Amino acid sequence: GYKGALSAIVDSNLTTLFAGVVLLYFGNGPIKGFAVTLCIGISTSMFTALFVTRFIFDLITHKRRLERLSI
Repeated sequence: GYKGALSAIVDSNLTTLFAGVVLLYFGNGPIKGFAVTLCIGISTSMFTALFVTRFIFDLITHKRRLERLSI
């Protein structure tokens, strides 16, 4: 599932990150603060979506030595 979802996760997060960078560049005052918060949040969310959830899933499936997951 991670291979198929990777492109959607990266695409949506990079699009939002790009919007945050544009706001940071063109905004002033509170808009720049929002842009910084948005960029930090998106970076954290992307890290969690790509690495932490994959690590936890691999940890759970490695313990049980699952070869196939039926859903």
